[in-house]
Amino acid sequence: MHPILFSLPWSLPRFGPITVYTYGVLLAAAYLLGLQLAMVRARKRNLDATRVMDLGIYIIISALIGAKLLLLVTDFQTFRNNPAELFSLFRSGGVFYGGLILAVAVALVYIRRVGLPLWATTDVFAPGIALGHVVGRFGCFFAGCCWGKPTTLPWGITFTDPFAAANVGTPLNQSLHPTQLYEAGAEFLILALLLGTEQKGKPFAGRTFWLYMLLYAVSRFIIEFFRDDPRGMVGVLSTSQFISVILAPLAVGMLVYLGRQAAPAPGQRSRKKAA
Repeated sequence: MHPILFSLPWSLPRFGPITVYTYGVLLAAAYLLGLQLAMVRARKRNLDATRVMDLGIYIIISALIGAKLLLLVTDFQTFRNNPAELFSLFRSGGVFYGGLILAVAVALVYIRRVGLPLWATTDVFAPGIALGHVVGRFGCFFAGCCWGKPTTLPWGITFTDPFAAANVGTPLNQSLHPTQLYEAGAEFLILALLLGTEQKGKPFAGRTFWLYMLLYAVSRFIIEFFRDDPRGMVGVLSTSQFISVILAPLAVGMLVYLGRQAAPAPGQRSRKKAA
């Protein structure tokens, strides 16, 4: 656990020592790697590289804003009781689902506005989102946030850095589920599955994107049972579990719908065979 990557031996007036945080570095790396993968995939599909790059930048900005907005909503009572805590939003990564939802909404508007093919473009970005999330969750691990429940399992993680406790409230000196690594591992498997199956079976535009949404919703719902940090609740479900319950059937419905839209009608199929 290394929440502080390094500190420079000089200070800035009114700001104090210059400190570089591991979370911030890995978060930046997550966005850059995800965007780079999307750009590579866009070029292979002959999509407009300039517009895809612009879209990637809009996605990054909206993801940062959306993640912090959902954190504000889920932990509203804390911010309401202590308005000074609002400044903590600037150093917090926020809630991933908030960033995902706002980024998708902004992307859909931009894609339609500039005339990019809708589902083909979302397919380009889906593996990049998974890759970025893998790296980002390692940032959470090093920062000590998004921690898990106490456990006696041999792979439990014990955090000891007082800075993490002061910064994000990480419980120290007790064995916890490494939920950050659970999610990083789940996202890596999703990434491998998306790339490995993309050309299998009967591919259609939108399959990669909605398969990502389905797999992430299922994995996040399960991992939430092992988390123990404040996340907000909707009834008996955490906020992320509640969103997953909505997202998973939506993704299944879209996969079925787009698959049927892409399949040729029986009459068309027979005419092609006859030709």
